[in-house]
Amino acid sequence: MSGRAQLMWNEAVTAYDFGPGHPMDPVRLALTMRLAEALVLPRARELTVRSVPAAGDSTLRLVHRQDYIDAVRKAAADPASARGEYGLGTMDDPAFPGMHDASALIAGMSVAAAEAVWRGEAEHAVNFSGGLHHAMPGGASGFCVYNDAALAVARLLEMGAERVAYVDTDVHHGDGVQTAFWDDPRVLTISVHEDPGTLFPGTGWPEETGGADAEGTSVNLPLPAGTSDAGWLRAMHAVVPELLRAFAPEVLVTQHGADTHVDDPLAHLGVSVDAQRAAAESCHGWAHEFAGGRWLALGGGGYAVVEVVPRTWTHLVGLVAGAPVEPGTEVPADWLAEVYARTGEVLQPRRMTDGVAVSWRGWESGYDPAEALDRVVVRVRRAVFPAHGLLP
Repeated sequence: MSGRAQLMWNEAVTAYDFGPGHPMDPVRLALTMRLAEALVLPRARELTVRSVPAAGDSTLRLVHRQDYIDAVRKAAADPASARGEYGLGTMDDPAFPGMHDASALIAGMSVAAAEAVWRGEAEHAVNFSGGLHHAMPGGASGFCVYNDAALAVARLLEMGAERVAYVDTDVHHGDGVQTAFWDDPRVLTISVHEDPGTLFPGTGWPEETGGADAEGTSVNLPLPAGTSDAGWLRAMHAVVPELLRAFAPEVLVTQHGADTHVDDPLAHLGVSVDAQRAAAESCHGWAHEFAGGRWLALGGGGYAVVEVVPRTWTHLVGLVAGAPVEPGTEVPADWLAEVYARTGEVLQPRRMTDGVAVSWRGWESGYDPAEALDRVVVRVRRAVFPAHGLLP
């Protein structure tokens, strides 16, 4: 391994824009990059900022059907013609000019990042504009047009990887990635999300464990609404590392949706920026412990687009780059001015922390059957651990 890291970036990803009032405001991407430029890039000696071309049809077809790709192109050329077919032209996924080009660019960057990690050109890579994990082979869903996360995993398999692990920490179930690899024993998908009974997309129950030939390779950890830092991290650590150790992936792909945050307007967990940073730090450690250091990190959801997303993903970039940002770091005055110029908002958090001391109780200390979260963890372990030769 070279030890180098890559940050995938092209300002054109901000053209992934569903329009005024849509929660997926691309300003979150621009503000993240500006904050990373201020706090990470000057200290990251081995980080390369890289742009690549949009994914072509042959790459997109690794996951998506050609008729769907054609439909995205048609909707991009004439947004008014999209009326819900293929999931395009809906409230969640309204068609917009340039939709195919912007979506394919994000996909191309995640695929190129995966290639760089597999070839040893970079040990770690990050594309925070990616992580669009809801898109299905034949349709858009949940603000996602092309599933760059699934495409990156599919490209790794195409290049010869025999075991790829995907860990999704977004508040929503990573349903599109699970669907893409439901029957593929070479891919372990683990999704840690809010209970499907209280949040879109309504899937991701512990009993969804993979197809007949891939039993135990789809893992779902649905957490009760209101779960906060200690419970979120306790559940994650009670399931993920044991499965990664047993699966022994050659590459770890992780998705870091920032919508688990307590201030996110579309979900119901109570997680802090500090816990999100801790989760990313754990993923980094797991990549080294279980995957030979090969780590591809992606963004995802996150709709507190000023207060939360830029800080969380700047922490992610810092960890990937080997230049972690200390939580007590003040956000720069120039960046605050940029926030105001772009959004008219005066940012309240002035540091890279929510002021939370993160800690959690390890699973080895035992579980409490009276706790709803612990009951979920036991249910998940019983559903999938035996398929990996592990005791639940």
